[in-house]
Amino acid sequence: MNRRKGTWRTGLAVVLAVTGAAVLPSAHAAGDAPSAAAKLQDDFNGDGYSDLAVAAPEATVDGKTRAGYVAVLYGSASGLKTTSKQVISQNTAGVTDSAETGDLFGSAVSSADLDRDGYTDLIVGVTGEDSVEGGAETGLVQVVWGGANGLSGGAALAYGHETYDRLSERGELTVGDVNGDGAPDLVVIERNYKLRVIKGPFGRDGAASGEQTVLDNSDPRFLDLATGDVNGDGIDDVVGAMNDGDEYDHRRITYWRGTPDGLAEKIVLEDSRGFWVQGESLDLGDVNGDGYDDIVAGRSVDGYDSDLDTPLPKGGRVGFVPGSADGPVVSKAMYVNQDSAGVPGAAERGDGFGSDVSVADVNGDGYADVSTGVPGEDFDGLSNAGGAIVLRGGANGLTGAGATGVNQDTTGVPGAAETNDAFGATTHLVDADHDGRAELVVGATGENANAGSVWVFQPTSTGITPTGSFTFGAGTLGTVATNAKLGSGFNY
Repeated sequence: MNRRKGTWRTGLAVVLAVTGAAVLPSAHAAGDAPSAAAKLQDDFNGDGYSDLAVAAPEATVDGKTRAGYVAVLYGSASGLKTTSKQVISQNTAGVTDSAETGDLFGSAVSSADLDRDGYTDLIVGVTGEDSVEGGAETGLVQVVWGGANGLSGGAALAYGHETYDRLSERGELTVGDVNGDGAPDLVVIERNYKLRVIKGPFGRDGAASGEQTVLDNSDPRFLDLATGDVNGDGIDDVVGAMNDGDEYDHRRITYWRGTPDGLAEKIVLEDSRGFWVQGESLDLGDVNGDGYDDIVAGRSVDGYDSDLDTPLPKGGRVGFVPGSADGPVVSKAMYVNQDSAGVPGAAERGDGFGSDVSVADVNGDGYADVSTGVPGEDFDGLSNAGGAIVLRGGANGLTGAGATGVNQDTTGVPGAAETNDAFGATTHLVDADHDGRAELVVGATGENANAGSVWVFQPTSTGITPTGSFTFGAGTLGTVATNAKLGSGFNY
């Protein structure tokens, strides 16, 4: 579940240590917004370096199981720093309500400058939240405001309307300017099938500027959302991964073009052979370097009836659909799996190749690359130990040539591979040191009996390297490890 925001850039920063006692120096004096050159879509403190938000929605907070939290690591000239961290939950001052059992704070995570003050804000799904008006598990989307002194304060942006709407489940939240007015809009799924566009700009009380609801008569079930400018018109488009009703294998990718009047009618992506482009995980970025955002879809499941008439289903696959002035060019869709030339490993049933794709330039060649997890990878007698792979972009699109991969048995990687670690359950690419090459972040939600941990890998001109990699978990963050599944998601 990966989501790319489109056209704005922002910041946030000074970081409270987990103890709440330490505060890092701010990059700007109070009240000074970062310069336009320094603005990034994930720079919470405005210091010119991208930051990382890591979700643990099933974590225990103050004795409340599955209350959830989001941990933030801040970027710097030397990359992400575990010494600069902040843990945010519903017990954090200024955050709506309080930590309660089953709230799942962090069910979805994104980032954008919602109030247009020049600082990126943290946007958090709380899918298990109850509301007075709607009842049990209506769900909530919460913002925590960015600023020169760090993340602080917040507001409720949206609730579900009725009992069990479960607004903002995993993957069902993204942000983009879908009407081209210069303000980011929140796109979120309610009751797993209703697409709501909550229009910015947002006030400091969370008040929106309007709302559009998009319904689909095919009885869809959304799996992931992404935004980006696929047709290059300066307005963000929305892409959704979904399946029809209870038919788990009947999957498709749907595209809504952004317009000044909001989202246009849907287009279901069907390639030149009449096959639906399928997937559960999405991200957008310019993989072929032509100036248009391309659609990258990871389909990590295999072995279902629909695999009989789709290409390269074994062990999972990653699909690439180029953008153009006319939108997605589905006739040029291409697919990569672990049997593609150059990709580490071999395609095997249940590998999960295609899990949680992310798009950014890793090697600094000007083409966006693609990371994907392989959490079901077996090796050395271990089951579901997992791995992660970076595929290279180029003028001809996505390729397996030059792909690089890592797992916990790779020399130089901290830790040791174990059965059911699910290393690669999530991946994320982030340029935290602002050198033009994105680091790879990998979540292993099964690590240490489902406590979960996160790894960070450095980029090189040829891909990622285990040299200089590091890991962090509950011990570093000062949080409860038991069944936390840290690394369940990252901000996009």
